[in-house]
Amino acid sequence: MPYEVPALNYDYNALEPHIDEQTMRIHHDKHHQAYVDKANAALDGTEFAELPVEDVLRKLGDVPEAIRGPVRNNAGGHHNHLLFWESLSPDGGGDPSGELAASIDQTFGSADALRTAMNDAGVARFGSGWSWLVHDGNGLAVVSTANQDSPLTDGQTPLLGIDVWEHAYYLNYQNRRPDYLSAIWNVVDWDCVARRVAAV
Repeated sequence: MPYEVPALNYDYNALEPHIDEQTMRIHHDKHHQAYVDKANAALDGTEFAELPVEDVLRKLGDVPEAIRGPVRNNAGGHHNHLLFWESLSPDGGGDPSGELAASIDQTFGSADALRTAMNDAGVARFGSGWSWLVHDGNGLAVVSTANQDSPLTDGQTPLLGIDVWEHAYYLNYQNRRPDYLSAIWNVVDWDCVARRVAAV
């Protein structure tokens, strides 16, 4: 079944002033749609075309070499963005609670320390990519991936991803990636992250 870009669960302007409406429209309707279109084209006619995108990314090494690059980039871009939109909410922000908060405190020391680690990973990512909170099989960890690479391909479970491609922030923040990274925590949906952790 071909991939599709799902509608957002909130209005395009709902995350302002942290993420502006125009950025959301371009990012969701144009960039994400382009990844979906190119992933569908690359996978068309292959045995992978009917698999969930998560399974394709976990089995990327089995994808024919001739299309592996486009699938890595575009199926990865599709899945990364699915997670991204779900992780944001106009009612987000603040600190995690419950078992998620306890796990974060145990691993990083505090929610503030986690935010610092993810921001540092995002700032340090040369060029385009993502900063991630993942479960690496042993527990929580912060990693960064280049371009649209997925933690799934490395055997990790993505729990929260922050997009540090310029198209995610440039209209509002220009070259101030650290300012964008600081602001986005105001709209992170910790309940969504907690559900992903509980499903690991």
